[in-house]
Amino acid sequence: MSGHSKWATIRRKKEITDSRRGQLFTKLAREITVAAKEGGASLDSNFRLRIAVQHARSESMPADSIQRSIDRGVGGGEGGAAFEEVMYEGYGPHGSAIIVQALTDNRNRTVGEIRSTFTRGGGSLGENGSVMWMFKAQGLLTVDSDGKPLDEVELAAIDAGADDVKEGGDEGLIDVYVASTELKAAESGLTAQGLKVISAERTMTPTTTVELGPKETEQVLKMVERLEELDDVQQVYTNLELTEAAMAAMEG
Repeated sequence: MSGHSKWATIRRKKEITDSRRGQLFTKLAREITVAAKEGGASLDSNFRLRIAVQHARSESMPADSIQRSIDRGVGGGEGGAAFEEVMYEGYGPHGSAIIVQALTDNRNRTVGEIRSTFTRGGGSLGENGSVMWMFKAQGLLTVDSDGKPLDEVELAAIDAGADDVKEGGDEGLIDVYVASTELKAAESGLTAQGLKVISAERTMTPTTTVELGPKETEQVLKMVERLEELDDVQQVYTNLELTEAAMAAMEG
């Protein structure tokens, strides 16, 4: 199981408070707005928007909120601020590498909050390129195996252009990694072979990972959580590999 899936499983088990859900809806709304502004309001022709709306629906975001976010993106709603995508890189505690993806309408505010979070967590914000070389951009599709054996799903995924296939964080789910530019084609290929694609997203996969003890792992993940709680932050990626010992300690 990949570190991405392990961490996703842990987060899904945590109770989401009303305040955190409201913050999540704000992040989802930003992504929908930016996607609609970039490629238009059609879910059929705008793949990025389709992914964003799919994610929002999976998190039970109200349909009227989704539509308002789309309207803002195409100029039909109020409050359509000009958000821009920014990537930040740095080191977390114990030499872990971290990439932060943000959507912001104020770069100075965003970089200040992110730098402060790195510093408080025992890390440091780096220059462009400082850790990016340890990651590669990929597309990640999560597939419901529906009882099919892993090797059967793997063959179907390879036919759809997969670079790698791994068991997901929950039973019955399979993670399929493809080139980031082939995400849409891979989704179509998997669906055509009768597989149900639960989610599709662009991700940063570490090419070099670091394993730490349970205590050190918890320190890194606490900083990741603090970064994720910032309003402007959409995604946080790390090269931390979660060991079975660290997983057991956190679940305990």
